[in-house]
Amino acid sequence: MKITDSESIKNSEKELIDSITGELDWSAIEKLLREKHNIGLQDDVEFRNGDLTVFDSQIAYKLDFDVKITLSVVFDRKGNCLKLTAAGDEKERNIVEQEKTESETPDPVIDEKPADAGVNSIASEIAGMISEINNS
Repeated sequence: MKITDSESIKNSEKELIDSITGELDWSAIEKLLREKHNIGLQDDVEFRNGDLTVFDSQIAYKLDFDVKITLSVVFDRKGNCLKLTAAGDEKERNIVEQEKTESETPDPVIDEKPADAGVNSIASEIAGMISEINNS
């Protein structure tokens, strides 16, 4: 025997979740994210879903968000990862500052080919590099 309309319950739960989501302290969440994963949040955080749940024998709220981060991957011609950083990473900020300083001096030319090397030899070299990366 129903004692209330299920749509009323769903709507009330949605209103509760929306209210909780609207009151979240994003600076505290970002601080926790930095401490645990060493990354920061960008502005476009999108709420996906929320629900009541049980966690460690107590009622809790689970809120899912889509979060966008910028990931930088630096690897050598052999496919070895040299650096992996996410935007907002404190180390990334230091690296960016260091790169700005280094960019004031010209970069050394690496593996320069003669002007008449041709498109085929360059394409062959790129294919070789891709093959090396795929085989690593």
